[in-house]
Amino acid sequence: MFKFAHLADIHLGANRHPILETMETEKFNQAMNKCIEEKVDFILICGDLFHIGIPDMSVLKNCVIKLKEVSDHGIPVYVIFGSHDYNPNTDSIVDILESAGLITNVAKGKDLGNGKLGLEFLKDEKTDAKIVGINARKGGVEKVYYEKLDKESLEKEKGFKIFCLHSGLSEFKPAHMASMDTLPVSYLPKGFDYYAGGHIHERIEEQLPGYTKIVFPGPIFSGYPRDLERTAKGETRGFYIVSFKEQIESLEFVELFGPEKLKYIEIDLTGKNSTKANSDIETQLKQIDVNNKIVLLKIKGKLEGGKTSEIRAQDYKNLLIQNGAVFVDVNRYGLSSKAYSAVKVTGEDKSSIEKKLFRENIGAVNVSIQSLKGEEGSTVAEKLLDILKIDAKINETKKDYTSRFLEDAIVILRLKDVLQ
Repeated sequence: MFKFAHLADIHLGANRHPILETMETEKFNQAMNKCIEEKVDFILICGDLFHIGIPDMSVLKNCVIKLKEVSDHGIPVYVIFGSHDYNPNTDSIVDILESAGLITNVAKGKDLGNGKLGLEFLKDEKTDAKIVGINARKGGVEKVYYEKLDKESLEKEKGFKIFCLHSGLSEFKPAHMASMDTLPVSYLPKGFDYYAGGHIHERIEEQLPGYTKIVFPGPIFSGYPRDLERTAKGETRGFYIVSFKEQIESLEFVELFGPEKLKYIEIDLTGKNSTKANSDIETQLKQIDVNNKIVLLKIKGKLEGGKTSEIRAQDYKNLLIQNGAVFVDVNRYGLSSKAYSAVKVTGEDKSSIEKKLFRENIGAVNVSIQSLKGEEGSTVAEKLLDILKIDAKINETKKDYTSRFLEDAIVILRLKDVLQ
Protein backbone atom coordinates (compact mmCIF):
# COMPACT_ATOMS: atom_id res chain seq x y z
CA MET A 1 0.00 0.00 0.00
CA PHE A 2 1.19 3.50 -0.92
CA LYS A 3 0.16 6.91 0.42
CA PHE A 4 0.24 10.48 -0.83
CA ALA A 5 -0.81 13.78 0.71
CA HIS A 6 -3.05 16.21 -1.17
CA LEU A 7 -2.91 19.90 -0.18
CA ALA A 8 -3.96 23.13 -1.88
CA ASP A 9 -4.49 26.84 -1.24
CA ILE A 10 -1.86 27.21 1.46
CA HIS A 11 -1.42 30.93 0.66
CA LEU A 12 1.81 31.46 2.58
CA GLY A 13 2.26 35.19 3.12
CA ALA A 14 -1.43 36.07 2.94
CA ASN A 15 -1.76 37.17 6.55
CA ARG A 16 0.11 40.25 7.71
CA HIS A 17 -1.11 40.47 11.31
CA PRO A 18 1.49 38.77 13.57
CA ILE A 19 -1.07 36.45 15.21
CA LEU A 20 -2.47 35.20 11.89
CA GLU A 21 0.96 35.10 10.27
CA THR A 22 2.22 32.85 13.08
CA MET A 23 -0.79 30.55 12.80
CA GLU A 24 -0.40 30.38 9.02
CA THR A 25 3.21 29.25 9.43
CA GLU A 26 2.30 26.78 12.18
CA LYS A 27 -0.36 25.09 10.06
CA PHE A 28 2.02 24.63 7.13
CA ASN A 29 4.67 23.20 9.45
CA GLN A 30 2.11 20.88 11.05
CA ALA A 31 1.02 19.64 7.63
CA MET A 32 4.59 18.87 6.57
CA ASN A 33 5.34 17.23 9.93
CA LYS A 34 2.26 15.02 9.55
CA CYS A 35 3.39 13.96 6.07
CA ILE A 36 6.78 12.96 7.50
CA GLU A 37 5.17 11.17 10.46
CA GLU A 38 2.80 9.24 8.17
CA LYS A 39 5.68 8.43 5.81
CA VAL A 40 3.72 9.43 2.73
CA ASP A 41 5.36 8.47 -0.55
CA PHE A 42 4.83 11.91 -2.11
CA ILE A 43 3.01 15.20 -1.59
CA LEU A 44 0.75 17.02 -4.06
CA ILE A 45 0.27 20.78 -3.68
CA CYS A 46 -2.40 21.80 -6.17
CA GLY A 47 -1.81 25.51 -6.44
CA ASP A 48 -1.36 28.65 -4.33
CA LEU A 49 1.51 27.50 -2.18
CA PHE A 50 2.21 31.23 -1.81
CA HIS A 51 -0.16 34.19 -1.78
CA ILE A 52 2.02 36.18 -4.20
CA GLY A 53 4.60 35.19 -6.79
CA ILE A 54 7.45 36.85 -4.87
CA PRO A 55 6.76 36.49 -1.11
CA ASP A 56 8.54 38.12 1.81
CA MET A 57 11.88 36.52 2.63
CA SER A 58 10.77 35.50 6.14
CA VAL A 59 7.85 33.57 4.65
CA LEU A 60 10.10 31.99 2.06
CA LYS A 61 12.76 31.04 4.61
CA ASN A 62 10.39 28.97 6.74
CA CYS A 63 8.93 27.28 3.66
CA VAL A 64 12.37 26.33 2.36
CA ILE A 65 13.38 24.91 5.75
CA LYS A 66 10.31 22.66 5.88
CA LEU A 67 10.54 21.58 2.24
CA LYS A 68 14.19 20.71 2.80
CA GLU A 69 13.21 18.63 5.83
CA VAL A 70 10.60 16.81 3.74
CA SER A 71 13.17 16.23 0.98
CA ASP A 72 15.69 14.87 3.51
CA HIS A 73 13.09 12.23 4.43
CA GLY A 74 12.92 11.14 0.80
CA ILE A 75 9.45 12.55 0.11
CA PRO A 76 9.10 14.32 -3.27
CA VAL A 77 6.76 17.31 -3.52
CA TYR A 78 4.82 17.72 -6.76
CA VAL A 79 3.04 21.01 -7.51
CA ILE A 80 1.13 23.02 -10.06
CA PHE A 81 0.85 26.80 -10.19
CA GLY A 82 -2.15 28.40 -8.56
CA SER A 83 -3.52 31.75 -9.71
CA HIS A 84 -1.53 33.45 -6.93
CA ASP A 85 1.74 31.63 -7.70
CA TYR A 86 1.78 32.71 -11.33
CA ASN A 87 4.03 35.58 -12.44
CA PRO A 88 3.60 36.37 -16.18
CA ASN A 89 6.84 38.22 -16.93
CA THR A 90 9.43 36.48 -14.80
CA ASP A 91 10.05 33.38 -12.75
CA SER A 92 7.97 33.03 -9.62
CA ILE A 93 9.29 31.62 -6.38
CA VAL A 94 7.76 28.26 -7.36
CA ASP A 95 10.13 28.17 -10.35
CA ILE A 96 13.07 28.94 -8.08
CA LEU A 97 12.14 26.21 -5.60
CA GLU A 98 11.93 23.76 -8.49
CA SER A 99 15.38 24.82 -9.70
CA ALA A 100 16.67 24.11 -6.18
CA GLY A 101 15.26 20.59 -6.33
CA LEU A 102 12.77 21.10 -3.49
CA ILE A 103 9.62 20.71 -5.60
CA THR A 104 8.66 19.52 -9.09
CA ASN A 105 6.05 21.17 -11.28
CA VAL A 106 4.04 18.38 -12.92
CA ALA A 107 2.37 20.66 -15.48
CA LYS A 108 4.55 19.93 -18.49
CA GLY A 109 2.95 20.59 -21.86
CA LYS A 110 3.86 20.89 -25.51
CA ASP A 111 2.21 22.22 -28.65
CA LEU A 112 1.26 19.24 -30.82
CA GLY A 113 1.05 21.45 -33.91
CA ASN A 114 -2.62 20.80 -34.67
CA GLY A 115 -4.19 23.24 -32.26
CA LYS A 116 -3.90 20.66 -29.48
CA LEU A 117 -1.99 20.82 -26.22
CA GLY A 118 -0.21 17.66 -25.11
CA LEU A 119 0.66 16.95 -21.49
CA GLU A 120 3.54 14.77 -20.32
CA PHE A 121 3.07 12.42 -17.38
CA LEU A 122 5.52 12.48 -14.52
CA LYS A 123 6.05 8.98 -13.12
CA ASP A 124 6.76 8.78 -9.41
CA GLU A 125 9.75 6.47 -9.04
CA LYS A 126 8.65 4.72 -5.86
CA THR A 127 4.93 4.15 -6.51
CA ASP A 128 4.76 4.23 -10.35
CA ALA A 129 1.89 6.71 -10.01
CA LYS A 130 1.54 8.83 -13.16
CA ILE A 131 0.88 12.49 -12.42
CA VAL A 132 -0.06 15.31 -14.76
CA GLY A 133 -1.73 18.70 -14.45
CA ILE A 134 -2.41 22.19 -15.78
CA ASN A 135 -1.09 25.37 -14.18
CA ALA A 136 -3.59 28.07 -13.25
CA ARG A 137 -3.36 31.69 -14.23
CA LYS A 138 -4.97 34.85 -12.88
CA GLY A 139 -8.60 35.40 -13.83
CA GLY A 140 -9.20 31.82 -14.96
CA VAL A 141 -7.22 32.38 -18.17
CA GLU A 142 -6.07 28.74 -18.05
CA LYS A 143 -9.43 27.77 -19.57
CA VAL A 144 -7.88 28.11 -23.05
CA TYR A 145 -5.44 25.31 -22.17
CA TYR A 146 -8.28 22.96 -21.30
CA GLU A 147 -10.07 23.83 -24.53
CA LYS A 148 -6.98 22.73 -26.50
CA LEU A 149 -6.16 19.71 -24.34
CA ASP A 150 -5.46 16.43 -26.12
CA LYS A 151 -7.59 14.35 -23.76
CA GLU A 152 -7.52 11.21 -25.89
CA SER A 153 -3.84 10.46 -25.33
CA LEU A 154 -4.20 11.07 -21.59
CA GLU A 155 -7.17 8.72 -21.38
CA LYS A 156 -5.31 5.95 -23.22
CA GLU A 157 -2.42 5.96 -20.74
CA LYS A 158 -2.41 2.85 -18.52
CA GLY A 159 -1.63 2.67 -14.82
CA PHE A 160 -2.57 4.61 -11.69
CA LYS A 161 -3.17 8.20 -12.82
CA ILE A 162 -3.63 11.52 -11.01
CA PHE A 163 -4.78 14.75 -12.67
CA CYS A 164 -3.95 18.00 -10.84
CA LEU A 165 -6.01 21.15 -11.41
CA HIS A 166 -6.40 24.58 -9.85
CA SER A 167 -9.79 25.59 -11.21
CA GLY A 168 -13.37 25.44 -9.98
CA LEU A 169 -15.69 22.90 -11.58
CA SER A 170 -19.16 24.07 -12.58
CA GLU A 171 -20.90 20.93 -11.37
CA PHE A 172 -19.62 21.40 -7.82
CA LYS A 173 -19.60 25.17 -7.52
CA PRO A 174 -20.58 26.22 -3.98
CA ALA A 175 -23.59 28.54 -3.80
CA HIS A 176 -21.58 31.33 -2.17
CA MET A 177 -19.19 31.23 -5.16
CA ALA A 178 -21.90 31.58 -7.81
CA SER A 179 -20.04 34.34 -9.67
CA MET A 180 -16.73 32.44 -9.84
CA ASP A 181 -15.51 31.48 -13.31
CA THR A 182 -15.45 27.66 -13.52
CA LEU A 183 -14.89 24.82 -15.95
CA PRO A 184 -17.34 22.06 -16.83
CA VAL A 185 -16.00 18.71 -15.68
CA SER A 186 -16.10 17.55 -19.31
CA TYR A 187 -12.97 19.65 -19.91
CA LEU A 188 -11.03 17.09 -17.87
CA PRO A 189 -9.79 13.80 -19.32
CA LYS A 190 -11.78 10.77 -18.18
CA GLY A 191 -10.52 7.61 -16.54
CA PHE A 192 -8.09 9.01 -13.96
CA ASP A 193 -8.00 7.40 -10.54
CA TYR A 194 -7.84 10.71 -8.67
CA TYR A 195 -8.55 14.32 -9.60
CA ALA A 196 -6.58 16.51 -7.19
CA GLY A 197 -8.19 19.93 -7.07
CA GLY A 198 -7.34 23.35 -5.74
CA HIS A 199 -8.73 26.91 -5.93
CA ILE A 200 -12.11 26.19 -4.28
CA HIS A 201 -11.64 27.17 -0.64
CA GLU A 202 -14.01 24.48 0.52
CA ARG A 203 -13.68 20.74 1.10
CA ILE A 204 -15.32 18.73 -1.69
CA GLU A 205 -15.40 14.97 -2.36
CA GLU A 206 -17.42 14.07 -5.46
CA GLN A 207 -17.57 11.75 -8.43
CA LEU A 208 -19.31 11.56 -11.80
CA PRO A 209 -19.48 8.84 -14.46
CA GLY A 210 -15.95 8.60 -15.88
CA TYR A 211 -14.56 10.87 -13.16
CA THR A 212 -13.96 9.08 -9.88
CA LYS A 213 -12.59 10.74 -6.76
CA ILE A 214 -12.79 14.44 -7.56
CA VAL A 215 -11.35 16.03 -4.41
CA PHE A 216 -10.75 19.60 -3.22
CA PRO A 217 -9.17 19.81 0.24
CA GLY A 218 -9.73 23.54 0.72
CA PRO A 219 -7.15 25.73 2.50
CA ILE A 220 -5.14 24.43 5.45
CA PHE A 221 -5.68 27.75 7.24
CA SER A 222 -6.90 30.93 5.58
CA GLY A 223 -6.05 33.06 2.58
CA TYR A 224 -8.90 35.52 3.17
CA PRO A 225 -11.15 36.75 6.01
CA ARG A 226 -14.07 34.85 4.45
CA ASP A 227 -12.13 31.61 4.99
CA LEU A 228 -11.94 32.41 8.68
CA GLU A 229 -15.64 33.26 8.71
CA ARG A 230 -16.62 29.95 7.20
CA THR A 231 -14.32 28.13 9.61
CA ALA A 232 -15.96 29.97 12.52
CA LYS A 233 -19.32 28.71 11.26
CA GLY A 234 -18.13 25.09 11.45
CA GLU A 235 -15.93 24.23 8.46
CA THR A 236 -12.69 22.46 9.36
CA ARG A 237 -9.44 23.08 7.48
CA GLY A 238 -6.73 20.60 6.60
CA PHE A 239 -5.61 18.18 3.89
CA TYR A 240 -5.99 14.60 2.67
CA ILE A 241 -3.83 11.54 3.01
CA VAL A 242 -4.79 9.10 0.25
CA SER A 243 -3.97 5.37 0.35
CA PHE A 244 -3.77 3.52 -2.94
CA LYS A 245 -2.52 0.44 -4.72
CA GLU A 246 -3.90 -0.24 -8.21
CA GLN A 247 -6.74 2.07 -7.23
CA ILE A 248 -7.77 4.40 -4.38
CA GLU A 249 -8.25 2.44 -1.16
CA SER A 250 -9.09 5.21 1.33
CA LEU A 251 -9.13 8.96 1.98
CA GLU A 252 -8.31 10.42 5.39
CA PHE A 253 -8.92 14.09 6.09
CA VAL A 254 -6.31 15.49 8.48
CA GLU A 255 -7.82 18.39 10.42
CA LEU A 256 -5.41 21.25 11.16
CA PHE A 257 -7.71 24.12 12.07
CA GLY A 258 -11.29 24.36 13.31
CA PRO A 259 -13.76 26.80 14.89
CA GLU A 260 -12.46 26.44 18.44
CA LYS A 261 -10.16 29.49 18.23
CA LEU A 262 -12.71 31.65 16.41
CA LYS A 263 -15.71 33.75 17.38
CA TYR A 264 -18.12 34.98 14.71
CA ILE A 265 -20.42 37.87 15.60
CA GLU A 266 -23.03 39.20 13.19
CA ILE A 267 -25.02 42.35 13.98
CA ASP A 268 -27.88 43.60 11.79
CA LEU A 269 -28.56 47.34 12.12
CA THR A 270 -31.57 47.47 9.80
CA GLY A 271 -34.13 50.03 10.97
CA LYS A 272 -31.86 51.76 13.47
CA ASN A 273 -30.27 55.17 13.36
CA SER A 274 -26.53 55.45 13.86
CA THR A 275 -26.81 56.66 17.47
CA LYS A 276 -29.04 53.77 18.54
CA ALA A 277 -26.93 51.33 16.52
CA ASN A 278 -23.72 52.36 18.29
CA SER A 279 -25.34 51.98 21.68
CA ASP A 280 -26.74 48.53 20.87
CA ILE A 281 -23.45 47.27 19.40
CA GLU A 282 -21.46 48.32 22.45
CA THR A 283 -23.96 46.71 24.83
CA GLN A 284 -23.98 43.46 22.87
CA LEU A 285 -20.21 43.17 22.51
CA LYS A 286 -19.62 43.69 26.23
CA GLN A 287 -21.69 40.57 26.94
CA ILE A 288 -19.74 38.21 24.66
CA ASP A 289 -16.78 36.15 25.87
CA VAL A 290 -13.98 36.69 23.36
CA ASN A 291 -11.00 35.83 25.54
CA ASN A 292 -8.14 34.34 23.51
CA LYS A 293 -10.30 34.26 20.38
CA ILE A 294 -9.91 35.44 16.81
CA VAL A 295 -13.04 37.60 16.42
CA LEU A 296 -14.84 38.18 13.14
CA LEU A 297 -17.36 41.00 13.53
CA LYS A 298 -19.80 41.51 10.66
CA ILE A 299 -21.94 44.66 10.78
CA LYS A 300 -24.66 44.71 8.12
CA GLY A 301 -28.12 46.04 7.28
CA LYS A 302 -29.62 49.38 6.23
CA LEU A 303 -29.55 52.25 8.73
CA GLU A 304 -32.77 54.19 9.03
CA GLY A 305 -30.83 57.35 9.78
CA GLY A 306 -27.27 58.61 9.95
CA LYS A 307 -24.16 57.75 7.98
CA THR A 308 -22.44 54.38 7.81
CA SER A 309 -19.23 56.23 8.71
CA GLU A 310 -20.80 57.07 12.07
CA ILE A 311 -20.68 53.42 13.10
CA ARG A 312 -17.57 53.34 15.30
CA ALA A 313 -15.92 50.20 13.97
CA GLN A 314 -12.47 51.01 15.35
CA ASP A 315 -13.91 51.58 18.83
CA TYR A 316 -15.52 48.14 18.76
CA LYS A 317 -12.32 46.58 17.56
CA ASN A 318 -10.48 48.17 20.50
CA LEU A 319 -13.20 47.05 22.92
CA LEU A 320 -12.91 43.42 21.80
CA ILE A 321 -9.12 43.53 22.09
CA GLN A 322 -9.45 44.94 25.61
CA ASN A 323 -11.78 42.06 26.45
CA GLY A 324 -9.15 39.49 25.46
CA ALA A 325 -9.53 38.95 21.70
CA VAL A 326 -6.17 38.18 20.05
CA PHE A 327 -7.26 39.51 16.65
CA VAL A 328 -10.37 41.31 15.35
CA ASP A 329 -11.56 41.70 11.77
CA VAL A 330 -14.50 44.08 11.21
CA ASN A 331 -16.53 43.60 8.03
CA ARG A 332 -18.88 46.50 7.14
CA TYR A 333 -19.29 45.81 3.42
CA GLY A 334 -22.91 44.76 3.95
CA LEU A 335 -23.83 48.02 5.72
CA SER A 336 -25.72 50.82 3.98
CA SER A 337 -27.82 53.83 4.91
CA LYS A 338 -31.34 54.71 3.80
CA ALA A 339 -30.58 58.41 4.24
CA TYR A 340 -27.59 58.36 1.87
CA SER A 341 -28.62 56.93 -1.49
CA ALA A 342 -25.10 57.20 -2.93
CA VAL A 343 -24.44 53.74 -1.55
CA LYS A 344 -26.46 51.67 -4.02
CA VAL A 345 -24.62 48.37 -4.00
CA THR A 346 -23.79 46.27 -0.97
CA GLY A 347 -22.33 42.82 -0.54
CA GLU A 348 -20.50 40.49 1.75
CA ASP A 349 -17.04 41.57 0.61
CA LYS A 350 -15.20 43.75 -1.93
CA SER A 351 -15.38 41.12 -4.66
CA SER A 352 -19.17 40.70 -4.48
CA ILE A 353 -19.66 44.48 -4.51
CA GLU A 354 -17.49 44.82 -7.62
CA LYS A 355 -19.44 42.11 -9.42
CA LYS A 356 -22.80 43.67 -8.54
CA LEU A 357 -21.60 47.06 -9.81
CA PHE A 358 -20.59 45.54 -13.13
CA ARG A 359 -23.94 43.78 -13.50
CA GLU A 360 -25.94 46.89 -12.65
CA ASN A 361 -24.05 49.19 -15.03
CA ILE A 362 -23.10 47.01 -18.00
CA GLY A 363 -26.27 48.05 -19.85
CA ALA A 364 -25.15 51.66 -19.89
CA VAL A 365 -22.11 50.82 -22.02
CA ASN A 366 -22.77 51.27 -25.73
CA VAL A 367 -20.75 48.67 -27.62
CA SER A 368 -21.37 46.74 -30.82
CA ILE A 369 -19.46 43.57 -29.85
CA GLN A 370 -21.91 40.98 -28.51
CA SER A 371 -19.38 39.38 -26.16
CA LEU A 372 -19.05 42.70 -24.29
CA LYS A 373 -22.77 43.06 -23.63
CA GLY A 374 -25.00 41.79 -20.86
CA GLU A 375 -23.94 39.00 -18.53
CA GLU A 376 -21.05 37.95 -20.77
CA GLY A 377 -19.72 41.51 -20.88
CA SER A 378 -19.94 41.74 -17.11
CA THR A 379 -17.91 38.54 -16.77
CA VAL A 380 -15.25 39.91 -19.12
CA ALA A 381 -15.04 43.11 -17.05
CA GLU A 382 -14.64 41.07 -13.85
CA LYS A 383 -11.79 39.07 -15.36
CA LEU A 384 -10.02 42.23 -16.52
CA LEU A 385 -10.31 43.64 -13.01
CA ASP A 386 -8.92 40.39 -11.59
CA ILE A 387 -5.75 40.57 -13.67
CA LEU A 388 -5.26 44.20 -12.66
CA LYS A 389 -5.05 42.92 -9.08
CA ILE A 390 -2.09 40.67 -9.80
CA ASP A 391 0.60 41.39 -7.26
CA ALA A 392 3.54 43.01 -9.02
CA LYS A 393 7.07 41.89 -8.57
CA ILE A 394 9.18 44.18 -6.43
CA ASN A 395 10.59 47.02 -8.60
CA GLU A 396 8.50 45.95 -11.59
CA THR A 397 8.75 48.61 -14.29
CA LYS A 398 5.75 50.29 -15.88
CA LYS A 399 6.70 48.65 -19.18
CA ASP A 400 6.68 45.18 -17.63
CA TYR A 401 3.39 45.87 -15.89
CA THR A 402 1.78 46.99 -19.14
CA SER A 403 3.13 43.97 -20.99
CA ARG A 404 1.84 41.64 -18.29
CA PHE A 405 -1.64 43.14 -18.36
CA LEU A 406 -1.88 43.17 -22.15
CA GLU A 407 -0.83 39.51 -22.41
CA ASP A 408 -3.71 38.33 -20.24
CA ALA A 409 -6.19 40.94 -21.49
CA ILE A 410 -5.72 39.76 -25.08
CA VAL A 411 -6.67 36.23 -24.03
CA ILE A 412 -9.71 37.39 -22.01
CA LEU A 413 -10.96 39.58 -24.89
CA ARG A 414 -10.29 36.76 -27.40
CA LEU A 415 -8.13 39.02 -29.55
CA LYS A 416 -5.19 36.65 -30.08
CA ASP A 417 -6.29 35.49 -33.54
CA VAL A 418 -7.28 39.03 -34.57
CA LEU A 419 -3.85 40.43 -33.70
CA GLN A 420 -1.85 37.67 -35.40
